[in-house]
Amino acid sequence: MSARDNIFRKLRAASTTTLPAPDAAISAHYASLPRTAKDQLAQEFAEKITAWHAEVHAVPRGAWLDKLKEVLAAKGIATLLYAPATAHGQALEAAGIAGLKPYDRPIDEWKQELFENVDAAITGTRGAIAETGTMIVWPDATEPRLMSLVPPIHIALVDADAVVPTLYDAITQQKWTAGGNTLPTNALLVTGPSKTADIQQTLAYGAHGPKELVVLLLTGEAQ
Repeated sequence: MSARDNIFRKLRAASTTTLPAPDAAISAHYASLPRTAKDQLAQEFAEKITAWHAEVHAVPRGAWLDKLKEVLAAKGIATLLYAPATAHGQALEAAGIAGLKPYDRPIDEWKQELFENVDAAITGTRGAIAETGTMIVWPDATEPRLMSLVPPIHIALVDADAVVPTLYDAITQQKWTAGGNTLPTNALLVTGPSKTADIQQTLAYGAHGPKELVVLLLTGEAQ
């Protein structure tokens, strides 16, 4: 076995290892904290992520495609990257959204096109954190990390029922811990569009990823 094969073997073995259960003291600490009412979590998340320069549209679950069409038209988005194997990707195809570009090839086959000729991408999320206004993005082979990193505009679908109070709640409720789901190689916590203050401590957007983040917050409310 080569050194390279040995490294990959160890990585594969590590990827199936579950995290230990939270320490009892940590669980007790979070249980003692004040809690936002469940029916207010989505609103708190929307307010917090808006403060971080995201654009949020609360929309009934059955109407998100119509809202997406409005967003695409308003921003002049001609090319929309999507994952065809996902449920929302299949909904996009069925709705006949114009300008769809499937992510269906290895990156080496179309890197220049992806970096230069895609206006925006749409992805799902695993949920969101109300306390910080943070989305949980869970990349995999079907919907890779590059989709939420490369295009200048990232459109994300967040289900209001999947918003939790804190990161601790996300880890425990979604079973990131012992006996739960296998973690991806790159679980992402996204709070607003890409930004940095590395240069003269001046906040700039779009330095390491999308300049704009649009959140479609899917609710059960009729409008």
